[in-house]
Amino acid sequence: MSSVQTRLATVADVDVIAPLFDAYRQFYEQAPDLMLARAFIDARLRNDESVVLLAFGEDGQAVGFCQLYPTFCSVEAKPIYSLYDLFVVPEARRSGAGTVLLKAAERLAVERGKSRMDLTTAKSNMAAQAAYEALG
Repeated sequence: MSSVQTRLATVADVDVIAPLFDAYRQFYEQAPDLMLARAFIDARLRNDESVVLLAFGEDGQAVGFCQLYPTFCSVEAKPIYSLYDLFVVPEARRSGAGTVLLKAAERLAVERGKSRMDLTTAKSNMAAQAAYEALG
């Protein structure tokens, strides 16, 4: 059983999220830019344009995050979440952190009355695709 814990992030967590988000962007071959990462996350949270869940390891250090964007399903005429960003630091991969984040995101979507949560990842990210498919 994973000892990873999650919680909903607030604007006060921007300095915790920013290095994770910067590493996430670097994973997708973007140049390191901690200031850009910080500004982007700060704006999303301050403007209620996204929801971020943080994952913490046994030592209390942040090991990952996922970011959900509220949007709508036109066909259902209902609100949904789009999970576009999910990242776990390399040293915490295979610890269950990604699964814990996905399950926490699913619970949050239900709690907030979303009709579903869509998952998006790059076609080249086979590990994420496999993880998403394993969870159904």
